[in-house]
Amino acid sequence: MKKALIFQGGWEGHEPKLVSRRFAGLLERNGYEVKITDTLDTLLNRDYLMSLDLIVPCWTMGEIPQKCRENICAAVANGTGLAGCHGGMCDSFRQDTEWQFMTGGQWVSHPGGDGTNYTVNVRSGSSPIVEGIEDFEVCSEQYYLHIDPAVEVLATTRFPVANYYHASNKKVDMPVVWTKYWGCGRVFYNSLGHHDDVFDNSPAAEIIMERGMLWAGEGKEYAVKNGLSVKKYEE
Repeated sequence: MKKALIFQGGWEGHEPKLVSRRFAGLLERNGYEVKITDTLDTLLNRDYLMSLDLIVPCWTMGEIPQKCRENICAAVANGTGLAGCHGGMCDSFRQDTEWQFMTGGQWVSHPGGDGTNYTVNVRSGSSPIVEGIEDFEVCSEQYYLHIDPAVEVLATTRFPVANYYHASNKKVDMPVVWTKYWGCGRVFYNSLGHHDDVFDNSPAAEIIMERGMLWAGEGKEYAVKNGLSVKKYEE
């Protein structure tokens, strides 16, 4: 049986407990054994993280101890998947640039705030994660992120919608869903999920999230089958 860890906490406005419960249910119905923890201390056990197939952060803002971040980075590099949504992954630990490097992006703004109506444009054929899913509407925060150019973008949204300082620039297609790799590990991110009910109001968002977590969780098995290994670099 595959194993996943969800660590929840940080800013309560993102409803980490509700989102974690939802994600745990999605994983369990796909045969995962899921542990939910409320403390970053769980991340101090590198051997435990190395044993996992998937790590799902649901932790907005705050600070992560260096050792905890190093352990996650090492586990993901060795094949453990990493998957998350919204501020629970790409607005975690704002001061930790290595975390941002691994996850592929960092939230910087949400012009218009909650209740913004916008379209998620799915890049058809970009990945099995979005196969068969058409463009869909969302009423929530529209995330403006600073992005790693190495990510594989699966869906975007057009800015500007709300009038803010950025509106003076040309229109841009901001990534909403992406994948990337960290060593042998698969990384998945979905910027939707400001509140738990976003996944009820826009069911395609939940389908993408479920598929993305499962994709990330298959990375270790793929690495083992294909004899992949990580060369460790020390600064």
